Amino acid sequence: MAETIHPFYEQYRGAMEAAMRYRLDLAEAMLRERAHLTDVDRIRQEVMDEFQIVLTQMPYVGGAASRMSDFFMRLTGFMAISRVLRRHGVPPPVIGEIERETYKAQLLGEPEAERLASGRQFMSSENRALLREQAIDSATESHQREFPEDFVYDFVEPGPGDEFEFGINYRACGFCKFAARHGDKEILPNICGLDFDAYATRGIRLERTQTLAGGASHCNFRFSRLPSD
Repeated sequence: MAETIHPFYEQYRGAMEAAMRYRLDLAEAMLRERAHLTDVDRIRQEVMDEFQIVLTQMPYVGGAASRMSDFFMRLTGFMAISRVLRRHGVPPPVIGEIERETYKAQLLGEPEAERLASGRQFMSSENRALLREQAIDSATESHQREFPEDFVYDFVEPGPGDEFEFGINYRACGFCKFAARHGDKEILPNICGLDFDAYATRGIRLERTQTLAGGASHCNFRFSRLPSD
């Protein structure tokens, strides 16, 4: 295990730690009522201590040039929460509920206009073109050699009769690799469950029927716009 934080993540360390503290604020009532934990202050400290370990474990996958760096910075911290709650005997489904509701509340705390603008940008033709290029690059031998812990994926165009606007098939998952390396496979589905709210709060419908974490050959993400109110 590395003992230092990669310089790319170090520059965002303060923001990531602040996000973790905010998540714990949002989760406090659920930790008492659903996880039946009484010493929440102790749990908070244990999670923040574990997060320092997670920060040293986060793989570098290209920094600002990689869209997956943001995935790791936003979601890997949930591994710290899962590890601590699991050590305290909280069942994985309960951990998943707490994390998903906490993450949704955190996302909904952002201004709606900004969230929806982000969603429109994600669904834009310009971003689709970029995703096509990045998908091709992710599968090259040179990229996989340089960033072995990164995701590998294909861009999926809709066919006749398909109702989605575009899709992504993840053939290798950075979180699966992380979980396998650090003994987190049992709590990996909790990370997968965060995806639906991450997109829905931006006005995007995600359909997914299988995951690598669940034993499938790939994760089949399919995206379309949610109807506006």
